Formats: sequence, structure tokens, C-alpha cells
Amino acid sequence: MLKLRVPPALVFIICLGLMWGIHRYFSFSWSVIEAKAWLYSIPMIAGVLIALAGTFEFSRNKTTVNPHKPENTSVFVQSGIYRISRNPMYLGMALILAGAALKWGHMANLLVPPLFILYMNTFQILPEEEVMEQKFGEAFREYKERVRRWV
Repeated sequence: MLKLRVPPALVFIICLGLMWGIHRYFSFSWSVIEAKAWLYSIPMIAGVLIALAGTFEFSRNKTTVNPHKPENTSVFVQSGIYRISRNPMYLGMALILAGAALKWGHMANLLVPPLFILYMNTFQILPEEEVMEQKFGEAFREYKERVRRWV
């Protein structure tokens, strides 16, 4: 059983809320980064597409997307986007946060995506990978050797 307390989607929403709050209440002229729309739109759109590709691949393989119940995984998915990233849904969230950091333009917001990645690695991905190794053994260990955690 996974030892998680906070769902990844909630962590993502909290990060977005924190970034918006910083933008809204703490933006001073010296702290603001001016970014063109295309600069922040690219990671945001890429993030949405990558996260959807991960969700689609789980759905196509008829396995759970519930991050609190990896033990309910019925299929070890290695196809589609999972040939490139072991965690495309989390990668998508990180890219959306990176785009939001640029859109809302406060220098402090640039810290949020790396902190999100650190949090996800420590409290979400490592416990998930433990369950996957127990469930799928050598096949999962070989997959970890072949495919990077993020990109």
C-alpha cells in the first residue's frame, strides 16, 4: 500500500494557487519577468498534451490512473508516451507549472516547478516505483534502465 497523503492533482492545484497568489499579491516592478504569450503557451500546451497522452495510454490498456492505488495496476504500460517518460502525467503537470511561472512572471514562481518535481520524486514516484517493482519485478527494473523518470 502506498504511503501517500496528498493526491498529485491536489499538489498541482496547490502549486498553481501559490503561483497565482504570488503573482496577484506580491508582484513588484523589480520582481516581474515579461514573457511573450508564445513563450509560456508552448510548455503549457505541451504539458496538457503529454499528460493526456499518459492518461490515454492507461485507459487504452484498461489499467488504473489512480495514483493512490498503484497496487490495482492490472497492466504494466510501456507503450505510447511511456516509451519516452515513465511519468508523463507528472511531466505534463510540471510543464504546465513552468508555463504558468512564465505567464504570471514573478521570479519566485520560477522556484515552484522544481519544487513540484522534487516533491513528486520523493513522495509520489519513489513509492509508486516500489510497488511497481514488487508487482512486475525484473520487467519493471529493465524498464527503469531503459526509460528515464521524467524525460
